[in-house]
Amino acid sequence: MRSSRVRLGYSVLALVSSLLAACGTSTVNTSSDPTINPGSSENPQTPGSQPTIGQVQNGEGTYYGATGAGACSYDPSPGNLMVAAMNAPQWQGSQVCGTCVDVTGPKGKVTVRIVDLCPECKSGDLDLSQEAFVQIADQSAGRVKISWTAVACAVSGPIGIHFKEGSNPYWMAVQVRNSRLPIKKIELQQNGNWVGLASQTYNYYVADSPDPGPGPFTFRITASNDQQITETGVQFKVAQTVTGTQQFQ
Repeated sequence: MRSSRVRLGYSVLALVSSLLAACGTSTVNTSSDPTINPGSSENPQTPGSQPTIGQVQNGEGTYYGATGAGACSYDPSPGNLMVAAMNAPQWQGSQVCGTCVDVTGPKGKVTVRIVDLCPECKSGDLDLSQEAFVQIADQSAGRVKISWTAVACAVSGPIGIHFKEGSNPYWMAVQVRNSRLPIKKIELQQNGNWVGLASQTYNYYVADSPDPGPGPFTFRITASNDQQITETGVQFKVAQTVTGTQQFQ
């Protein structure tokens, strides 16, 4: 979360001027791939190239020194810093994590991926990485009017299921990575029943009751538009990402 970081666009201007968003099932076993990207390809996404998945929003854009990590619990993404922090009113308990957003500013357009939370931002605002901000406005402006729309991410390959460090047969936290769409729900199949995992504000889904066991697991993953993917034979790989077999449309 960005509560300890300064919104650079605002602070720099203040100091200098003294005035600153349904696939089928599969029975193919998955394999581990700890390098799978958390949310988007290494190549920046072209604005307007993917279908919209939300309504147009209006607000203000600022910038900060992003690494790709943050409140969404993703790894840093130095190869692609087209990222942003979502405002608190639209954070949705972290369900916006991984959403790709087409942003329009005074000088152009850019697509960013939501990786962090901006606690002080108002509804409609986005805090962009410095690298993304300069694509839509002069850096010296610090704060500009923007409009933005959630869109599908131009990822390649299937989704990944990441097991949090500390996961074990009695407590397990998982996160979906490399998804074309934001994630709404994750369920675990246990004794023939689907058990919903508890969504956390740090973008993980937790299984602890009943005990998840040692795996392999079957997960049913629901996207924001209610598309579903069922991944079977998912091996338990602590602190690693297991590559799935499918991707949302």
